[in-house]
Amino acid sequence: MKARFLLAGDTALVVEFGDRVDRGVSDSVLDLSARVRATAIQGVVETVPTYRSLMVHYDPLAIDSATLIAEIQNLLGARGSERLPARLWRIPACYAASHAPDLEEVAQRTGLSMDEVATLHAKTCFHVYMVGFVPGFPYMGDLPEALVLPRRTDPRLKVPAGSIAIAMGQTAIYPVESPGGWHLIGATPIRLFDPGSTPPALLGPGDQVRFDPVSVAEFEGIAAAVERGAYRVVCETTAV
Repeated sequence: MKARFLLAGDTALVVEFGDRVDRGVSDSVLDLSARVRATAIQGVVETVPTYRSLMVHYDPLAIDSATLIAEIQNLLGARGSERLPARLWRIPACYAASHAPDLEEVAQRTGLSMDEVATLHAKTCFHVYMVGFVPGFPYMGDLPEALVLPRRTDPRLKVPAGSIAIAMGQTAIYPVESPGGWHLIGATPIRLFDPGSTPPALLGPGDQVRFDPVSVAEFEGIAAAVERGAYRVVCETTAV
């Protein structure tokens, strides 16, 4: 896939791969991010994957933009067809009405029952395209076509941490309480962002996520275990 190079000030370079949310574009972004990190190019500070581009932060005293572009072009030219391993997270999710304030409305607007919405969401394996908006907020796709809705016309000022939401073709989990305009169809008791952990965000670009439905009682039990530090989210290694 052809890449376009854009300067972002004098300490960052953007490598663009497309103009849409697409798994092929995302794979190219994530592949290059991994290659840049593995190559340890002198002067590179950090890589930040997005839907369609990779931002490479660098120290201009250690490497200039022209040299960095040449280094990255060499990596692009050497790209193979190997499949990279990915982390598959199993996230407990409660779709009960008490934890899903918009589930009934989503069901009405999609022509599905509340159970059908929850089942369709839970059986989908989601791809983490990027993390942003607030620390640890994962933008995940791709939502089944039957669940695709625009954002809410009346965004909330406060969305509780752990809320599972959908909007357009994506799903997300709010890691901290924040404003939000997505439809809340469930909640998870786990923590997606912990400043005391390394790394602080549980999910990262390229990860895969499946939601495992739990009852209200199970939700409360897991929440208590999380508070005690006695719960670990199930994570497997899989091919993408």
